[in-house]
Amino acid sequence: MWQEPIIATVAIFALLALGEYISVLSRARIPTLMTAMLGFLIFTWIGVFPEDILDLSTLPSLGALLIGPLIVHMGTLMRFDILKSQWKAVVIALSGLIGSLTLVLTLVTLMFDFPTAASGVGPLSGGVLALLITNERLTELGMTSLIVVPVLVYAFQGIVGMPISTFFMKRYGHLFMTGQINAKDTAKVSLKEEPVKYKFMQNERTGTYLVPTLLAPVSVLEFSDELGMAQTSIDKSKEVIEIHKESFTRAYKAGVKIAMGTDAGVFKHGTNLRELELMVECGMTPMDAILASTQTAAECMGYTDLGLIKEGYVADFILTKENPLDDIGVLKTNEEIKVVAKEGNVFKNIM
Repeated sequence: MWQEPIIATVAIFALLALGEYISVLSRARIPTLMTAMLGFLIFTWIGVFPEDILDLSTLPSLGALLIGPLIVHMGTLMRFDILKSQWKAVVIALSGLIGSLTLVLTLVTLMFDFPTAASGVGPLSGGVLALLITNERLTELGMTSLIVVPVLVYAFQGIVGMPISTFFMKRYGHLFMTGQINAKDTAKVSLKEEPVKYKFMQNERTGTYLVPTLLAPVSVLEFSDELGMAQTSIDKSKEVIEIHKESFTRAYKAGVKIAMGTDAGVFKHGTNLRELELMVECGMTPMDAILASTQTAAECMGYTDLGLIKEGYVADFILTKENPLDDIGVLKTNEEIKVVAKEGNVFKNIM
């Protein structure tokens, strides 16, 4: 039965599926590959799997095909300028990597031998790609008895690594949320990313929209005393206001679907149309600002009968004295809005 490549491959993937299921149930406390590797070892030891099941499956050929593309992809995940801006993190990561490799090569060599130590350091630093490359090289050298070492290292490192990573990520998140880490520095990193990131955000399958609420930090600074804003909110608004505008401009130029929103509660009700003026100041055309407030906003909320003056749509509209395409600021002034109609009923008419 195991001589059939498809059966051997399905059996291995079944172990991976079981590992993924257990990982989900344990909220990643038990890594997927740890379960899969333990299952593989147990089934091999008790004779359910033949010792050469990996060779009988299609996985070695598949791995050989994927190593090249995976290496290229991993090498393009972060641009050099981003790494340069985060040089402290790079130094810390490299220091930890060099230290751990030195420690493993020294201690394991003293306890066993150098080949055993060397076979385990690959997955410790390079993950699944290093595991595949290490196992391939060990097979070429005829040292198949050591293949279990990198497998176990890769499977079990998550038991120690995941809790440590989680601890420090939670600590960083706490420092960020409490304002002990400069939000401006964090936000600047995202601004250096290519506009293509924002194009991904508007992917039709995700239905993602950007609702910038440019007025929110502006209003915090304008009405902080009157509204009793906390000092931390005031400081944060001062730090991010220009970054906020710049990110909006980048998103707009990249073609992101932008809907006008209010973040109501930060500023006085009835002044939300100032958002359109801020959008235009950041590079959006007056017509696009109007569309963001009508058609796109309706789409964002899932309405199919709002946002357009069109047959079959709800008759919600306003009339202004001046043309907002010439001066979008007229929309923020109540006196300039002469007619307000809701569902076909006129609630204001000072024509």
